[in-house]
Amino acid sequence: MIDLRENPLVPVRRFVRACKRARWRKKVADSTGMELTGGMLLTASLALKRVLVRRLDDAERNVGILLPPSVGGVLANTAVALAGRVSVNLNYTLSQDNLNSCIRQAGLRRVLTSRRVMERLSFQLDVELVYLEDLKQQVSRRDKAASLLEAFVLPTGIVERRHNLTQNRRDDPFTIIFTSGSTGEPKGVVLTARNIGSDIDGVDQSVHIRREDVLLGVLPFFHSFGFTATLWLPLVLGPRAAYHFNPLDAREVGRLCERQGATIVMAAPTFLRGYLKRCTREQMHALNLVVAGAEKLPLELARQFREQFGVEPSEGYGTTELSPVVAVNVPDDRFDGPPGGGTKLGTVGRPLPGIEVKTVDPESGADQPVGEEGLLHVRGPNVMHGYLDKPDETAAVVRQGWYNTGDMARIDADGFIEITGRRSRFSKIGGEMVPHLKVEEALARIVEDPSDDEPQIQVAVTSAPHPAKGERLVVLHRPLPLPVSEIRRRLTADEGLPNLWVPAQDAFVEVEEIPLLGTGKLDLKAVNELAARHFAAVNEPSKVADAI
Repeated sequence: MIDLRENPLVPVRRFVRACKRARWRKKVADSTGMELTGGMLLTASLALKRVLVRRLDDAERNVGILLPPSVGGVLANTAVALAGRVSVNLNYTLSQDNLNSCIRQAGLRRVLTSRRVMERLSFQLDVELVYLEDLKQQVSRRDKAASLLEAFVLPTGIVERRHNLTQNRRDDPFTIIFTSGSTGEPKGVVLTARNIGSDIDGVDQSVHIRREDVLLGVLPFFHSFGFTATLWLPLVLGPRAAYHFNPLDAREVGRLCERQGATIVMAAPTFLRGYLKRCTREQMHALNLVVAGAEKLPLELARQFREQFGVEPSEGYGTTELSPVVAVNVPDDRFDGPPGGGTKLGTVGRPLPGIEVKTVDPESGADQPVGEEGLLHVRGPNVMHGYLDKPDETAAVVRQGWYNTGDMARIDADGFIEITGRRSRFSKIGGEMVPHLKVEEALARIVEDPSDDEPQIQVAVTSAPHPAKGERLVVLHRPLPLPVSEIRRRLTADEGLPNLWVPAQDAFVEVEEIPLLGTGKLDLKAVNELAARHFAAVNEPSKVADAI
């Protein structure tokens, strides 16, 4: 029987207790060779916290962090939390202007980073940079001694009181995560200790995280999936984590998995494609749970992954505003029930314990019956506190506790959720709503080249204005293996798409690469802009060359 009671402790207090339980057991590692036991992780976090608070003003609530997944990135986040501050992990894949916008929105005065990171990024940021290398040099002997004593000797309660952790409340802001910007300008999402803690517990109660698990951490901490599932989940629960800064560096990821015996991988399908191409079964020998999120998991990719590594990826679903995990398919060896009862292919699984879901009519707002498509709404302890300093935008998407995801979905009689597409990713053509995602999936199956060693997305479907029809479908694509005419024929003959859903011959636009975000998702804003620029330039031939 699943216990749905909320854990009364905030994540940072649970982190202290987890480290004390794992004093002599390895807790975190990364691809640079850095490894720390739970006791040493807590010692380093407390020491870094002591130095950090000497640099911060009392009124300085939000602290920026600009670091990749690594032991250093973990320490920056734990030190900020121990200091009672709100972490703001910044997206280093954004442009300099957008990064500075996030810095201004969050009111940041200081950003924790490293010289190596800043040398690679070459950004000019409107904020004071605090380098971890310098903070490390400022740790005194007294800091080290006190931190060692607290981590290895003093009772947990005394440590919590010495660092004022008992004053932390579950409804206090814990982090600010900026949305990916896939559909517009990034917004700051304020997530509380309750949001993060409840989502961790929901994942744990669904897939049963084990003490002996080793979680691969390749998702960036500026992404809510990475922040909750690959940073704080292993910090407050029993498993250890192994980090690598680049999720696309499949060869190093494979070596790290082999060295550390990774049992759990959480990643976007884009990254899984790379592991499929470049990692060996021996490297992934310990894997028994692979959770795919951030974008649709193609069934063919799941099949190929299972055949090569013996583990079928389980698709999940979430959004930044929901901390982020809402639902997940659960494989048999982690499911409390009959074989096959935790998974349904083509769906994103059932909601986590304590989370309610429903679909509503997008026009009337009326609740839809079981099996009927509608806008997906979610309610539970994982619903965000709100958008940073944007009460009107918060009120527009959260009503009576229900968050409007903007995704179209069906919920079947067993509670499994099928995502049918984003409402913004439909085109109204000939009076019918045409789903971009369905067309995109069919195209991907047709153009997939099994011999291609590059794990890149090949096609993206969007729309552009049409003078007669109102809208037209547009296909951005990398070089195609077949003529467009043959692809269009197969869309109807092999994939069974209605003629209305088949993009026109002149709607296929070749690009050097499909725009992606750092999380592996399509950059929908950039995709839409490329399509709009191309078809705006069609009427002005001199601009065609500059459109793509």
